[in-house]
Amino acid sequence: MPGPVGANFAVIDYDGHAKTYYAPVNLDDTAILLRGGLDPTESDPRFHQQMVYAVASETLERFEIALGRKIHWHRAKRGPNRLNLHPHAMLEANAYYSREVHGILFGYFPAGPDADGNLLSKQTVFTCLSHDIIAHEVTHAVIDGIREHFTEPTNIDVTAFHEAFADLAALFRHFSHQDALLDTLQRTGGRLYGPSLAADAQRPGSHANIGAEITPDNPLVELARQFGQVSGHSGGLRSALDRKSNAKDIRSVTEPHARGAILVAAMFDAFFTTYVSRTANLFKVFRAGGGRPETDDLPGPLAQLLAERASKTADMFFMICARALDYCPPVDITFGDFLRALITADSDLYPVDAHDVRDAIMQAFRRRGIVPEGALYFSEESLRWPVASTGLPAVTGLVFGDPNGLSRDEKDINGPLLRKYANTNAKMLGFNPDHGEIGVPSFHPMFRLGEDGVLRIDMVVELIQTREIAFDKASPELGTFEVHAGVTLMIASQPLNDGNRPDPIVRYVIPRHVDDERVQRQRTAYAAGAYMTKDHRIDFSLVHGAL
Repeated sequence: MPGPVGANFAVIDYDGHAKTYYAPVNLDDTAILLRGGLDPTESDPRFHQQMVYAVASETLERFEIALGRKIHWHRAKRGPNRLNLHPHAMLEANAYYSREVHGILFGYFPAGPDADGNLLSKQTVFTCLSHDIIAHEVTHAVIDGIREHFTEPTNIDVTAFHEAFADLAALFRHFSHQDALLDTLQRTGGRLYGPSLAADAQRPGSHANIGAEITPDNPLVELARQFGQVSGHSGGLRSALDRKSNAKDIRSVTEPHARGAILVAAMFDAFFTTYVSRTANLFKVFRAGGGRPETDDLPGPLAQLLAERASKTADMFFMICARALDYCPPVDITFGDFLRALITADSDLYPVDAHDVRDAIMQAFRRRGIVPEGALYFSEESLRWPVASTGLPAVTGLVFGDPNGLSRDEKDINGPLLRKYANTNAKMLGFNPDHGEIGVPSFHPMFRLGEDGVLRIDMVVELIQTREIAFDKASPELGTFEVHAGVTLMIASQPLNDGNRPDPIVRYVIPRHVDDERVQRQRTAYAAGAYMTKDHRIDFSLVHGAL
């Protein structure tokens, strides 16, 4: 519908500063369809509407492909469960996801007199025209739809994880932009991990000019380049390469973006390690023919092959990151939990690590000081979540539906069944039955192809038990806060056996239980109140506005 408004997104173009609605674009209009959409025009609000809708839809689609299921937003209080996109919400250098408005608010603002890049002083900058910012904000909404308790900043990693994961989703998408990828390969001699590019004047056969004498930054590893240039940064807003490996940083850095940068850098260390490994033979052939990547322009066919390898490697890393979300505990996420989830999710689907990706990830995290709690050894076997106890009973009667999602009737079957299963087997799942009922906030079937080509059907289930804890036992008037014990269950549909399908079995029990240390950690985080709403959730407007 005009807006555009679809099944997943609704663009609502109310200008909060001008206090006016802009006419909604109709993407089904014949004239627009014949042109393949509106041409990029910064001055046309209809193009802004098209831009946010298209990039948001593309971002959601990438997650659904990776996760093997439809993604649902955090439940709206009323009306259709669409995510609202507001391209001109405010006159402010900010953009953020808000659960309260069930959507994303994009700001716009005039560039300052010292604006860098291809910008004029006082030129209006629209955050809704940044591919990176749109992808980043939609990723926050995706995470909130998958893990609603990840917006509770119960430890210093939670907010940083949200920011890091959203940056990774945007940055890995850069490697699908073929023109920028090929140009970067040429300017770096295939070294995509270089922080800067060769200036035009430094390239053989180029026509030098004064501007080209300046060495430009690497656009593939920079986030929100234009926004960064008008916000006092020399290049992009953030970079995947701006933090050198230092295992001590994880113990001292607390600001969400700076701490999240540690996780982003670790993933990109692993990504570039894998890229170098997967392209080594191509460079050997180039050198054998007399080529020198350090000084010579890469031949077109070689650059094309490198671009294909880089793009596929980036897609693979995004898929690994996205799938890992389902293997995280449902509450109180830490960087160490995410490392366990990465290793488990990838080895679960691809037992043979053909490209040594998991080893690259483990070594990159180790160099950044990211070590999971309770790991006895830094090895794949030790970092994987353990397989569930064989003593857990099968989940009789569970319905897996199809890749389009569960029907209302199927949800009505699974909800009570899973609640009964959780409360009946509370002790075996690690819960304390004396602390109240166990709820089931979500359950999602997943349909994925393994490396053997066989369809894998699993169901990921969140189990949550809530307790009220006093901020100060000696001063009950100070009130209480909620502490959640949580478990993620991974339940597998069994293959047919002589025409019969055995009952589904629990494959993984991924816990986050409550102990005194965790309660104190959460109490300290809530008492600090940084970047937090009154109901103890991440306030993304404050997090993003602090840049």
